[in-house]
Amino acid sequence: MKLLSIAIPCYNSEAYMEKCIESLLKGGEDVEILVVNDGSSDRTAEIADAYAEKYPTIIKAVHQENGGHGEAVNAGIRNATGLYFKVVDSDDWVNEESYKEILKTLEELVKGSKTVDLLISNFVYEKQGATRKKVMQYRHCLPVNQIFTWNEVGHMPKGKYLLMHSMIYRTQLLLECNLTLPEHTFYVDNIFAFDPLPYVQNMYYLDTNFYRYFIGRDDQSVNETVMIRRIDQQLRVNKLMVDAYLKANVSNRRLRAYMFSYLDIITTVSSIMLVRAATQECLDKKQELQDYIKDQNMGLYRKLRRSLFGRVSNLPGRGGRKMFVAAYKICQKFYGFN
Repeated sequence: MKLLSIAIPCYNSEAYMEKCIESLLKGGEDVEILVVNDGSSDRTAEIADAYAEKYPTIIKAVHQENGGHGEAVNAGIRNATGLYFKVVDSDDWVNEESYKEILKTLEELVKGSKTVDLLISNFVYEKQGATRKKVMQYRHCLPVNQIFTWNEVGHMPKGKYLLMHSMIYRTQLLLECNLTLPEHTFYVDNIFAFDPLPYVQNMYYLDTNFYRYFIGRDDQSVNETVMIRRIDQQLRVNKLMVDAYLKANVSNRRLRAYMFSYLDIITTVSSIMLVRAATQECLDKKQELQDYIKDQNMGLYRKLRRSLFGRVSNLPGRGGRKMFVAAYKICQKFYGFN
């Protein structure tokens, strides 16, 4: 059995997928690389098959009809044989030295007496044109180089939430929690980083800059213009996360606080994109999202409204919306996102 399965969701990725694959090949025989061709119309399938033929014991090409990023991740989970599971997007890559640390740590953890459900590491925003690379690290929030539970997790500031890029789950845990991401929907990486958390008991944080998250393509899903165009998909993910939060009914205080904070961030992102769109239709959708949360759980609705983000995102009138946008731009500059 492989130590680590890595799924690479690919859709028309011929221009950059080879850089991603080459960076992952350095893991050698401990790693299973699943190149998932999600119904591409370019040379993606050809490239995937060529790599699978050249490295038959490491790379497997998985071909499917187009189902979107979420279904490509689902296919990765279904085909994974490794003890642990990681997603690396086809336009991203990993650092070689950190990769070796990750694999060495996983090997040691597997031999240990405690089962570790989630390995966390840092990721780097590789923003095109940026002179300084923003590193998302957690050394002031999480115990370093040791197994810990949610009870040992410190305060996680709003800018320090875990993303898919920083997470390696135990594969069996993903199967046990029946994680299934929605088809034809962007932004499902938030569901991947959120829904399984109530099943996670033991974690390990390795303070190394492993994942390189590229930002800069005009058609990238996190590009603000693209997000506004795909706002209905963002809203769908937001609502699914509301449902998951309420269904989980988490008893651990620190996990519950973290999941609420994450949901608060996602709801704020939805709100700012709707406000930035500057149309009455989108303002109506913002109200509809608030109504949805209220209908699902009045307590959650009130808690979100009382949070700092909730208060700022719901300032009344055109002046309030301008203040909300100004606050967003400050956060955008500080945290380095698109």
